[in-house]
Amino acid sequence: MTTDVLETSEDAVLGGRLRLRQPLKGHRVGHDAILLAVATGARAAEHAADLGAGVGAAGLALAVRVAGLKVTLIEIDPALCALAAENARRNRLDDRVDTLAANVEDVEALAARLAPASLDRVLMNPPFHDAQRQNLSPDPRRRLAYTATPGLLPRWIASAAWLLKPQGVLTLVWRAGDLAAVQAALSVEFGSVAVLPVYPRPEARAIRVLVRAVKSGGGAPVAYPGLVLNDSLGKPSTAAEAVLRGGEALALAEK
Repeated sequence: MTTDVLETSEDAVLGGRLRLRQPLKGHRVGHDAILLAVATGARAAEHAADLGAGVGAAGLALAVRVAGLKVTLIEIDPALCALAAENARRNRLDDRVDTLAANVEDVEALAARLAPASLDRVLMNPPFHDAQRQNLSPDPRRRLAYTATPGLLPRWIASAAWLLKPQGVLTLVWRAGDLAAVQAALSVEFGSVAVLPVYPRPEARAIRVLVRAVKSGGGAPVAYPGLVLNDSLGKPSTAAEAVLRGGEALALAEK
């Protein structure tokens, strides 16, 4: 895909602490990116990578939350990657956030900038809509951002394993109804798996799962209490406001 000029808007997230330029058409930043950022544990002087970063929302939100953290934003679409770099500059994070236009699944492309087994953290929000069950968007960027090709999840997890140090931590978001596929893909190189479900409202089924796993980890699985986004009246819950606007870390980020 060639780099092109996109019509964009500037939008505030994290209660205005992060401002993002993003395309008016196609994929738009939503709750998933911020939930991923607040579910990711990190410390100053560590190095994290955001796989499939888009305009950089999750990785930049993590950089805002964790001072001194180095972040590499990896995005296949050159135009979105350019916006991610611009967003890092706009938010004065470019001293510790860089970008790489590359296919997440191509470790040779990743190796141009990153050494194997060199990262402390990887976070990712892979495309997870099943093309066989859902209608595909006519917009190519939206389709690329949302639609999972067969075997995509294991390939992305393999790239995360290639990047991470032993005992490095992967955090990802996926559709709740397919947690078994996540667990199966992680079982090849990861352990110490922890899961936190996300519910749209009380008494509803989970719509997302946030998952943390440790490369070569051997700890027992952990299930965290879920996050409910809205109350019974449809208003944002206190807990959701604390993480989505306030940037408060979820319990999943403890490791």
